[in-house]
Amino acid sequence: MSEVALLALASANPPHLLTQAAAKEGARRLFGGRLDELERRLRLFDRCGIERRRIALPLDAYLEPAGFGRRNALFLASALALLEDATRRALAAAGLEAEAIDAVVTVCSTGIATPSLEAHLAERLGLRADVLRAPLFGLGCAGGVQGLARAADFARARPGSRVLLLVVELCSLTLRLSDASLANLVACALFGDGAAVAILSSAGTGPRIGPTGEHRFRGTLEVMGWRVEDDGLGVLFAPTVPEIARSRLGGALAAFLERQGLAPADVDRWLCHPGGAKVLSALEEVLPAPAKGLEHARAVLAEFGNMSAPTVLFVLDRALAEPDWKRALLLALGPGFTAAFAIVER
Repeated sequence: MSEVALLALASANPPHLLTQAAAKEGARRLFGGRLDELERRLRLFDRCGIERRRIALPLDAYLEPAGFGRRNALFLASALALLEDATRRALAAAGLEAEAIDAVVTVCSTGIATPSLEAHLAERLGLRADVLRAPLFGLGCAGGVQGLARAADFARARPGSRVLLLVVELCSLTLRLSDASLANLVACALFGDGAAVAILSSAGTGPRIGPTGEHRFRGTLEVMGWRVEDDGLGVLFAPTVPEIARSRLGGALAAFLERQGLAPADVDRWLCHPGGAKVLSALEEVLPAPAKGLEHARAVLAEFGNMSAPTVLFVLDRALAEPDWKRALLLALGPGFTAAFAIVER
């Protein structure tokens, strides 16, 4: 397998800071009188490991009625602003101009854009007219790892090319005022907004993207995802996610490592998408102790919440500031229900 280097990694978040206490009060206003045992259920805001996050709009704006079209227009404007910011900084870090990019992989599941996001971004940044484009929708929380894998595949298939990976999710803009379900309450407690951008190439220096893989657990299509409703995307989020991770992830992870000729002891850092405090606790039971790297997942969760696909790349960015590891495994769980793996070495 030819080596692919991570030339640069940058992230961006929208301007509005939301503390967990303010999110809890907003949920009380939204769900009051519509959800049984609300005060008891609101305790989850205090237990999910989140202190603050960034969201696209001021809090009060989410409590005003808005149709799917209006929310999607806000998604497009916010997503492009975040991607442009992060991409310009990634290009600067890599010492590249936009014209040097040969292919773009875009990951997003929280809004609809046709033309796709990278086409809009090409106009802003001045990407070449012949740049290859691969927009990926529907990967959810696993999309950061899966997108990194697809971008690395592009770089290997076209030696010397430079591949831009765009990952953005604006989870807050999918909030539907009509949905008084427990799943929607959980989403209000967990989700934030953010973007991450990476540049990969088989020519250049930096951390190396090694083998990647996925495992889809059979009979779990209803565990996580979207329902398309008349007023937008309805969150599908089963409470069984931590238990599936606890009972079924270990075998899939062991099989992936075995295919690469590795054992858990060969991994120095476990860089996981922090779906929430319960998911992190389940991962801690599955991963070999001590699972170094989970502290980065907890720190990102506390500061930014669960941003879906970009979150694991925020975790990777923090881990790259540490000098004392050689091999890390990126891990994220998403719709399908799917576990995605990627090895990063340096």
